[in-house]
This record gives sequence, C-alpha cells and structure tokens, in this order.
Amino acid sequence: MDAATDVDVTPALVDPAVGLTQPEVAERIAAGRTNAFTPDSSRSVWNIVSANVFTLFNAIVGGCFLVLLLLGRWQDALFGLAAFANAIIGCVQEFRAKAKLDRLALLNAPRARVRRDGEEREVAPAEVVLDDILILRAGDQVPADAVVVSGRALQIDESMLTGESDAVDKNHGDEALSGSVVVAGEGLAQVTRVGADSYANKFADEAKRFSMVSSELRTSIDRVLTWVGWGVGPIGLLVLNAQMMVAGGWVGAWQSGTWVQAVVNTIASLTAMIPLGLVLVTSIAFAVGAAKLAGRQVLVNELPAVEGLARVDVICLDKTGTLTGGEIRFDGAHPLSDAEPAWESALAWYGAAPDANATARCLREPFPLEPATPTEAAAYIPFSSARKWSAVSFASGTAGTWVLGAPEMVFGDAASDRAGELGRTVIDLASSGRRTLVLAHSDVPLTEADVQAERLPAGVVPAIVLTFREQVRPDAAHTLAYFTAQGVGIRIISGDNPRTVAAIAREVGLDIAEGYDARKLPEDDAQLGEILDTHTVFGRVTPEQKKRMVVALQARGHVVAMTGDGVNDALAIKTADIGIAMNSGAAATKAVARLVLLDGQFSHLPDVVAAGRQVIANIERVSMLFLTKTAYATALAILFGVLVLEFPFLPRQLSITDGLTIGIPAFFLALMPNTQRYVPGFLKRSLSFAIPSGLIIAVALTLYTLGAMQLGVEQAQLRTGSTIILAVVGIWVLTVLSRPLNRYKVLVIGAMFIALVVIFSVPLSTEFFQLVDPGEECAYLIALVTICTIGAIEVVRFFHRRFVARSLAAATAVGVARGADRDQAVAAPAS
Repeated sequence: MDAATDVDVTPALVDPAVGLTQPEVAERIAAGRTNAFTPDSSRSVWNIVSANVFTLFNAIVGGCFLVLLLLGRWQDALFGLAAFANAIIGCVQEFRAKAKLDRLALLNAPRARVRRDGEEREVAPAEVVLDDILILRAGDQVPADAVVVSGRALQIDESMLTGESDAVDKNHGDEALSGSVVVAGEGLAQVTRVGADSYANKFADEAKRFSMVSSELRTSIDRVLTWVGWGVGPIGLLVLNAQMMVAGGWVGAWQSGTWVQAVVNTIASLTAMIPLGLVLVTSIAFAVGAAKLAGRQVLVNELPAVEGLARVDVICLDKTGTLTGGEIRFDGAHPLSDAEPAWESALAWYGAAPDANATARCLREPFPLEPATPTEAAAYIPFSSARKWSAVSFASGTAGTWVLGAPEMVFGDAASDRAGELGRTVIDLASSGRRTLVLAHSDVPLTEADVQAERLPAGVVPAIVLTFREQVRPDAAHTLAYFTAQGVGIRIISGDNPRTVAAIAREVGLDIAEGYDARKLPEDDAQLGEILDTHTVFGRVTPEQKKRMVVALQARGHVVAMTGDGVNDALAIKTADIGIAMNSGAAATKAVARLVLLDGQFSHLPDVVAAGRQVIANIERVSMLFLTKTAYATALAILFGVLVLEFPFLPRQLSITDGLTIGIPAFFLALMPNTQRYVPGFLKRSLSFAIPSGLIIAVALTLYTLGAMQLGVEQAQLRTGSTIILAVVGIWVLTVLSRPLNRYKVLVIGAMFIALVVIFSVPLSTEFFQLVDPGEECAYLIALVTICTIGAIEVVRFFHRRFVARSLAAATAVGVARGADRDQAVAAPAS
C-alpha cells in the first residue's frame, strides 16, 4: 500500500537503540510536532449543541416566538421559553454524560511504547512526537505514521485503512501507517508524520471514524419530523387563510387590525404540530442510559448503542477472552510413538522466541532454556492467526524443521481421523475441553522459497500433542442463560479445535454435541447464512471468516452483536451492528467497538440489554404522547382551515396541555425502569395509537366548537372549554399509556392533575391564561364531549394492545422457530 502524500517522510538520524533524548522530545513538543490529534470518544460539544439547538423545528419555533414578541403578545410566546429550556436541559444532560464517558475513555485509552534515552516507555498516543522510535508488538495499533528501522517477522494488517484483507510483511524501510494493526512479529519504527498529517487522520481511518449506530428510534423519529416538516408550510397557509377569513377577509382584517389575532391563532396551530420534546427526551434517555452504564464499567462509544444491544437477536462470542478468561496455562505434553528426541529443546525455543504469542509463552516454565537449546534460527516462518502454525529450522543442533501449530491446519483431515494415532489423541484431548497444538518435525530444512511462500517442507511427521487449559469465566453460564431465555441466538466462534470449543460451550450450559469445522464452510454467502442459522459452535475460524459470518447473518435479517478481545476479532467487531470489546483486549479491537467492558466482566451485558430496553420501551410510550399531540394538532389545523373556523386556542393555553400532559411527565416516564422486550416496528406501533387517537381528539374539538357556536357562547368561553377538554383528555391519554400503573406513575400523573386544577382555579393563573367560566350550557357540552372522547380512546387502546400483543407473539414465534431449527441441527453431527 503506497500512501499518497506530499509530506516528506525522510526521518532524522536517530539511533534506534537510544531513541530521542528528553531535550529532543521537549524541543519537538515546543514546536508542536506531536501526535495530539485525538478524536472525541463521545459526541463533540458542537454536535451536542447543534443536535439540541440548531434544528429545523427550533428555527420554526424561534421564528414564531420572535413574531409574537414583535406583535406585543409575549404572553402567548411561552412555548419559545419552553423550547429554549428544553434545549438547555438536553445540552446539560448530554454534557454530563459526555464528561463521564470522556473521563472513562481517558483512563482506559490505549498506550504507545517508545524508546527514549535508551529506555522503553509507555506514553499516550497523543504524546508521541516526530522522530520517536516506536516499539511495535503483536496486538498494537500504530499510533502515528512511521518507517520500519528493524523488525523480526513483522506483519501489519492495513485492512481498516486500505480494505486489503491480507497482512503485509514489513521490512526495513517500509512504511507503517497509523491506524494499522500489528498482527505478528515485532519491530522498531521511526515516526515520520504525526497529528493531522498522519495517514489515519488525513484520510479518515476506518478504525476510528465516527459511524452512526443503526438506531430504529432515531430513524423513526427523523421520519416523523420529515413528514411534519413538509406539512408545516402548506397547512400553515391553509390555517392562516381561514383565520384571515374569519377576521373579515384579508383586506378587512388588515384594515381593522384583527389580522394580529389571525396570526396568533395560526402560530398556535403550527407550534402544536411540532413534537419538539420528542427529540430532546430521546437524546436525554440515551445520555442517561450511557452514564448509568459508565457507572457499571461499560464505556459507550456512541449513545444510540445503548438501544442497539436491546435490538440484537444474535450475539457472536469469541471463546478466548469472552467465555474464558483469556489466560492460558500449559496442561501437558503427549508424545506420539515416533517422536523425535529433541522435541523439548524445540519447545524451549518457541517459548523463548521474542515474538512468542500468549500460547507459546506458556511453554517457558515447563520447558526452560538449557545450554543445549538452539538459539539461532536459520529460517523461520512466524505464526499467523490465518495460517495457525509456525515453523523453524535451526542453524545448529537438530537438523530439519520443527512445526508448531493447530493439528488440523498442519495435518488436515488426519488430525480428526480416529484411524490414526494423531487423530485419536487430538480428538480425545480436545473433547475434554482442552486446547491442542501439535509439534511436528521434518528432516527437510526450510528454504528461502518456503519462507517466502509460507509453506511447509515435505515429510512433516507429528511428534508431540500439547494441551492447554483456559479458565471459564464464572459469569459466562449465567449470562448465556439470560440471552437464551430472552430469545437471543448465540454463536460461539473460535480459531480453536471445534471439539474444544464445543466442550467449553457445554461447560457454560449450552447443549452442544459437536462444533462445526469452519474449514468446511461454503464460499457462497447464502449457504453460509443457512449454516449459521442452524449451528451454534464453530471452530478453526479465520479472522476473514468471522467478518463473513457477521455479514451473512445480517443479510438474513439479523441484528448482530460481536464480542471479542483479540486483533483477529477487530474486523468482525467493526462490521457487526454492535461491537463489544473487553478492556483487556488489543487497542485496535477497542478502537472499533461500540461498547467496551472496562473490567472485562461478561456479566455486564444483561445490564446493557436492560438499559437499551428501558430506552426503547419508555421512548415508545413517550412517543405516543408526542405523536398523538402532533396528530390532533395537524388534523385540527386542517379541519379548521377547511371549515374556516377560528382556531379554538391561544398559544398560551396550549402551553398548559403541552407542559402538564406531555412534556413534563414525558421526562419522568422516559427515565423509569422498564424491562419490556424489544419488538421491531416501533414507529408502526406508535402511530397505530397516535393517529386514531389524534383524529378522535381533533374531531371531538371540532364538534365541540360547532356546538358551542350554536349555543352562542363567547370566544373566551369557547377557548376555555377547548382547553378543559384537551387538558382532561390529555391526562387520560397519559394515564392510558402509563398502564400498568405503579406508585411512581400515579405520583407523576397525580402531580400533573393537581397542577392543572391549580391553573384552572387560581385567579392569577386564570387571568394570565384567559380562562373564564364557560357557562352552564357549555359545561354540559364540555362534559359530554370529554366523556365520549375518553371512551373512544379506550376503544382505540383496547385494539392497540391487541395489535401489540400480536406483534410480540409473531416475533416470539419467529424466535422459537429459529431456536428449533438450531436445536434440530445441533442434534445432528456437525462435521
């Protein structure tokens, strides 16, 4: 990969063994040549302010507010103050959540290793300076662009930058791009570009680029806002024309000055249509959910991810580091009949190798270096997660080649065939839940061509089967049982032997006979999706296959979460709808994850699901309040515009119902506990209640207005009656949507009702809101319309609850059917 750039990459002369001195570092910091270009771990200040303040509907409300002030009707401009207060509250809540998340992100940020004054030091990536000597090891994410000055089997994965999936060998003089990931070997590299000049920051590094989580709530709300936005203009003109006609016609209203009331009435109808608080409440619910999870040591890199995991119906788990603790210990060596006598020396070399991975390092204690141990490799093919083996030929000592790797990857089907000694040994050991490796030998030494082609020499014979054990996480079984009970499909994906993975799965409570060998997975994505829908455990999975598996599940309509901690999980975690990383994992993996479990506790995932369900279920309930208001306001504006009737509210009177029956209780309801399971179709369910209820309220108010006009009541009495009807019906809608009631909900509803009684009773309040005695005849009409409206809304809610119940039953039936398919497939041999 040749990164096109105009920046000079010729490094200054720095001794790699010493690195920069402290005075040289200070000089570069003073000159601003540092890597201080750190993207926000959460939403930026500008994003928060713009999302809560600079919106289309705030612009409409702001314009209406300004018009009323210019007309001298400040009493009717209360909605502008309420919108301003809502925006302030939203910003404050999100700023508080952002501060908490940013503190956690800072405490858990990845570190970079540099050599300064001849010593290895760990610094924050932003503290890396130009010409620093980076120390790169497997699992590291390169913090700044650099040139390799020395390396040993150094391989770097640039797929998140270039899209090329194969790891690239890096030798002296090659570029190591920021944002790329070291997957094998180790090396030293001198920094050539930092900060905004680095490749990752200049060309929007995929590993750290902010990409929005798919959010049904946000998408649905945006769709409603778009519909309302398109309707505001034409409906506003229709209402304005009607109000001007009622005021004596356009010319007469202008000459008599009654056009002022016509404009006020039009503003009242328009502002009622806009569900201003819905976006605010949703943002606050996300922010509060993320802040609560932060208190449980779960870092949320994007707020809608709180919702995301609650929508997940398949969770893919990497075994190592997720179901198991990730700490591997040596279990035993099982020599085969034709084992070479020098195998202990070969294992000692592998354990002491500078680029030894976690598994190989477990060999250091049982097989320490001895004087006779060969130390110099004549030829060496380092381990890679895709190939799953390494090979070495020594310059002195044992002749030939030693190979260490996964039995199936070195010997193919022979490693799973009970007819042979190797197959019997591997099957029996793997079936007990132990990880297996094979040490094999060939009399033929590696050639330069073998090393370049990464191929094994001829005549490789198995010598020793090695076993390793992993400690199963104590919380794994409980967490998996929770997901199973919630109808979430589980897929365990690992690079280990399928039998080993299946044994671990049984240990954590899954009823699994055998694992599926990923080497036999089809290349066709449709066929791959069918296999993934009918099998649970997969072994010998490569990093590329993990990503393909996530994509195949998504193609079949699944919402997929992927957990992991290794570099080989990064691509799948990035691709999944919700990526979850352990804090003990590689920096690259945490960089692409939506959620990071800071204390590595798998048991936090149910907390995340609960937080997501709270957000979804509560916002669904609250949205029905706001959308009902939008529906009746829109229908009322159209009806009164078509019938050429004077709008029956002043803006200040609508502020009563907006605040006490929708706005204030919505904040409380959106943040209360709720464990209702997620069912797709949030917007459809919300509108199925809001539209008929809104139409009923609009028709009721229209009929009341026509009836009041027939009774000959004054306009002030008519408006008071309309306000009473809307207030009482609004409280009833709030009560209906809050069922089943509990002490907390009763307290909220009761407080709103008391506030309404005070507003309609206290003289100062009634004078301000222009509320008068509607008269005896009008009172009877108000009571009749209110009772009929409440009854009709109860009918709507009855059918709406049945509709929701059918949706839930259908979703449950799909989950059960999928579970039955999996159970049936698991009962059959999986290969």
